[in-house]
Amino acid sequence: MGKTIAQKIFETHLVDEPFGDVSVLRLDRVFCHEITTPTAIQDLVARGKDRVFDPDKIKAVIDHVTPAKDSKTAMQGLILREWAKRHGIKDFFDIGRNGVCHAIFPEKGFVRPGFTIIMGDSHTCTHGAFGAFAAGVGTTDLEVGILKGVCTFKPPQTYKIEIVGTLPRGVYAKDIILKVIGEITVNGATNMVIEFCGNIVDDMTMDQRMTLSNMAVEAGATSGICLPDMTTVDYLWEFIKDDYSSKQEAFASFSRFASDDDAVYAKTKTIDVSDLTPLTTFGCRPDNVRPVSQMKGTKIHQVYIGSCTNGRLEDLRIAAKVLEGHTINEHVRGIVSPATPKIFSQALEEGIIKIFMDAGFCVTNPTCGACLGMSNGVLAAGEVAATTTNRNFNGRMGKGGMVHLMSPATAAASALKGEISNSNLFCEQGR
Repeated sequence: MGKTIAQKIFETHLVDEPFGDVSVLRLDRVFCHEITTPTAIQDLVARGKDRVFDPDKIKAVIDHVTPAKDSKTAMQGLILREWAKRHGIKDFFDIGRNGVCHAIFPEKGFVRPGFTIIMGDSHTCTHGAFGAFAAGVGTTDLEVGILKGVCTFKPPQTYKIEIVGTLPRGVYAKDIILKVIGEITVNGATNMVIEFCGNIVDDMTMDQRMTLSNMAVEAGATSGICLPDMTTVDYLWEFIKDDYSSKQEAFASFSRFASDDDAVYAKTKTIDVSDLTPLTTFGCRPDNVRPVSQMKGTKIHQVYIGSCTNGRLEDLRIAAKVLEGHTINEHVRGIVSPATPKIFSQALEEGIIKIFMDAGFCVTNPTCGACLGMSNGVLAAGEVAATTTNRNFNGRMGKGGMVHLMSPATAAASALKGEISNSNLFCEQGR
């Protein structure tokens, strides 16, 4: 019987099966940020276990509130900073060198096909875009991961979602994942791995695959995975070129993790996106999804372009194409946060930052702050945001605020119109 990519990763990392339905896995990476990790650090210190299993396999960043906005967030940063120094964690990205965790870690080459990765952050599933098993965990699991380099999971069931067809003009990866979540619901993949495949996924860039995998958790999934291919190899080549004689050799090595043709799946679904139109959320659940055309007249107060979902260079290029030569609506605040310093620099060199600023956007440093309502774009009660982030829970970006999730193109168009709008109205040249 064939195996899925998740099953192959579990088998190659299995340390123990203490209870039959529980697998103890060896970890290749433990990622950390300043909101969830300090609690784990303090507990380990209190227990007399202030150690790390391997400082080279731990990567840390200050990203959720950066720079610190008050004494509490400053202390969180200090705890992480001193811990990293104490244990010789060289891959610690402090203010000035930091970026959104799920953007900067892949950008630095820390994610590889077949890896196991945990982090105290629900959107750790982003890294599955590289053919890795990556999952968000709670404080206890994070502590064990830091201390022992292992984590427990139930053997994976996989939900295979095949994305096929021809992608229409003005439709992007964000629209596709909203379509998926809208169809299978927020509970549709609970405790499963979503394996994304199909010709649409095959043709995606790594940026687009990360958008897909990033929001797998919004359908209840533990992780989202894309099968590694030459696109994966090309993205990683600068980091792996000394390990392989050629890209073809790297591809052959990574392909051993690909799902077998006769692999058995818990669920399967095929979604044809040929007739898909731009989507957005309504209400306060990620599966509350409808076409942008049905949201006509929905006034907005703020547009936010950024986050671990859609703050990469490709996302900024898409939004800038819609914005170029236009000015945002006078009643709208526009905020853009490039996800990493490298992305910021590239956007600056390409003139993208100037397009945003000329259009009336405030350009901020890389940060997660607005996405979870902590800084750099918090909503007031009664305000409405059009945003490229990943979660629209009640009060997510500020108590009493409403959040509508959408693609960078739709967000940019909405900023110009002052209400939720289709980007095709402003960008006649297509994608």
